[in-house]
Amino acid sequence: MPRPDLKRKNFHCLRKPYRGWPNPLTTGARNESSGARRKDRRATPVWIAAIMLQLPMTKAARPIALLALALAATLNAAPIPENLRQNGWFIGAQAYTFKEFSAFEAIAKTKQAGGNVIEFYPGQVLKPGSADKVHHTMSEAAMTELRAECVRVGVRPVNYGVVAAKDGEEVRAIMGFAKKLELYSVCTESTERVADWEAAAKEFDLRVAFHEHGGSMAEPDYKVWHPLYILGVVESRDPRIGACADLGHWCTSNLKPIDCLRILSGRIISVHLKDKAATGEADVVVAGKGVVDVAACLEELKRQKFDGHISIEHENDWMDSVPQVRADIDFVKAHAQ
Repeated sequence: MPRPDLKRKNFHCLRKPYRGWPNPLTTGARNESSGARRKDRRATPVWIAAIMLQLPMTKAARPIALLALALAATLNAAPIPENLRQNGWFIGAQAYTFKEFSAFEAIAKTKQAGGNVIEFYPGQVLKPGSADKVHHTMSEAAMTELRAECVRVGVRPVNYGVVAAKDGEEVRAIMGFAKKLELYSVCTESTERVADWEAAAKEFDLRVAFHEHGGSMAEPDYKVWHPLYILGVVESRDPRIGACADLGHWCTSNLKPIDCLRILSGRIISVHLKDKAATGEADVVVAGKGVVDVAACLEELKRQKFDGHISIEHENDWMDSVPQVRADIDFVKAHAQ
């Protein structure tokens, strides 16, 4: 979809836990150079609370530690419901694929193509003949209609974007809207507001994915195209702040999508999947018919234990793209997790 208008900080890490106190949140991140497993011993609030429970303390202090543990457990936003997996993936469409139609029609077409999740974008007409549009400023009544239609058809909304935010107040409005729709994430390119997005991610317990459109070094004012820039924005932030991996747009930027996925390993929240006929400016084609190497990208996502959703974004064949979206979804499902 078209580009919207548009200091890092360090975590203080506890390098070595006291011997004998296991880290209940130890992760098995992969060491790329050796293939060995390593322990992630960051001093997370869950770990700290767990340690507190093992220390001698008064009866009054123990409930505080238990409360800290309960609150810390909400650090990672709620996952997409497991019953929506298809061959291990959460797979559906970006509604922009059906931009010539209303949101209600996009929901129906996503279902027809075999998807059961959808990513909405700002500005799509709600339903045929309606003056309402999908937007974080839409009325409660229109939002209720949108939710009801998703339930009726059997397609769950999981994301909203790509959306721009002019200030912190709009960031909160967007995240409040997403929370009401019970979304998994919000997708944006407003990296200049990363501190606001991080604060809102914590407040609303939602993920934020920074998206990339096509770009190059010849456009120095547009930085969001490169995964190293995105990594610099997100790597020291809350785990709910990450990237939307747009495989096709990376090809537009003359980058190899699989290399970009590896750069952003552990920080990928969502995927916009499209194949391209060639690198650079080129038509979108069905997965497996172009230069993206979608199969290798799916294998890399499996290696990373990616647990977000994949939105098919077929930016071609605008008036009749359901067969192409269905082919893309079938391609993903054929590479079961």
